[in-house]
Amino acid sequence: MRVIGMMSGTSYDAVDAAAADLALDGDTLVLRPLGLVSAGYEEELRAALAAALPPAATTMKDVCALDTRIGQAFAALAVRACRELCGGRADLVVSHGQTVHHWVEDGRVRGTLQLGEPAWIAEATGLPVVSGLRTRDVAAGGQGAPLVSLVDVMWLRGRPGVPVALNLGGIANLTVAAGPGAPLAFDTGPGNALIDAAAHHVTGGRLRYDEDGALAARGAVDAELLRRLLTDPYYAAQPPKTTGKELFHLPYLLAALDGRGSLRPQDLLATVTELTARTVADAVRSAGATEVVASGGGTRNPVLMARLRAALDGVPVRGSDALGLPSAAKEAYAFAVLGFLTAHGLPGTVPACTGARHASVLGSLTPGRGGLRLPGAAAAATAAVPVGLRLSPP
Repeated sequence: MRVIGMMSGTSYDAVDAAAADLALDGDTLVLRPLGLVSAGYEEELRAALAAALPPAATTMKDVCALDTRIGQAFAALAVRACRELCGGRADLVVSHGQTVHHWVEDGRVRGTLQLGEPAWIAEATGLPVVSGLRTRDVAAGGQGAPLVSLVDVMWLRGRPGVPVALNLGGIANLTVAAGPGAPLAFDTGPGNALIDAAAHHVTGGRLRYDEDGALAARGAVDAELLRRLLTDPYYAAQPPKTTGKELFHLPYLLAALDGRGSLRPQDLLATVTELTARTVADAVRSAGATEVVASGGGTRNPVLMARLRAALDGVPVRGSDALGLPSAAKEAYAFAVLGFLTAHGLPGTVPACTGARHASVLGSLTPGRGGLRLPGAAAAATAAVPVGLRLSPP
């Protein structure tokens, strides 16, 4: 089956679409990468999205407009991915959409909201669309995240020691994919979220992020601010746990700065970069990891990666590209896998990773032009839940 996986992360800067040929080979899922295309949100849409996110207030009218416009942005990229990556012959689109709120109270996820109406994708491509993948896990008592944990567990199974998959997006998350205990996955805290917020703030909106860690590289870590930030109770909470920009945003950072006095912009960037490195490293060490396989936008920040390696004190860190899965496309490929499983009626979660009562078949289906049918329906009756993931050369 040829599947297009689509997502936009918590940095909400662009939509990614990765295409893959996927097939079951006994208890192994074989993935052949076909490539990635990306498109940034139009500036007006990105600004409207940023203005509606917590802690800002918004209106139902704005939510409706965002749901439509994000859906249209996903649809346009899906058409392009089908044409450029699949030669016009895709079977299924899987859309994660754009997370705008992850409702957490007392450590329990009450709900999660992703915008980007899938009907626009189905109408533009004529293909069936699987969407709304997080909600079923939440309904089953889970965190709804990190959903990529299933792919991490399948992919890294069999590697020696205790391999850990790390995604450095707006929020950082990791999966303890193998080892003496059950698999484990959770958000460690801010990945790029506070770094991006600080860069945007100190440059008066000129920069959206600290490119190549240039600002942080010229600064020094402020010990007092770092101490304040590390006292957040989220870091001490036990997994499974998830968080988002509902917590880690600019007002949160400004509150930590209150009464601190003036701080050079480069020192602020150095401090929040150290915060991400320190909290990720603490989580990796607590898992007893013997290697870290990293992906996500944060891997392109050399200062963050250098500080992470220093904090890990000898635990090797390698990019997912070294194991055959392109870092920039890893999450989009992961959602392609989850949609493939849904199309075959197979569960897409690891309860030990999300905290759910049981594994669930994920998502909702928006039919394509062919009516209400799934491309994997014929094979679904005999399909077995895969336990491994093998990458095939593109």
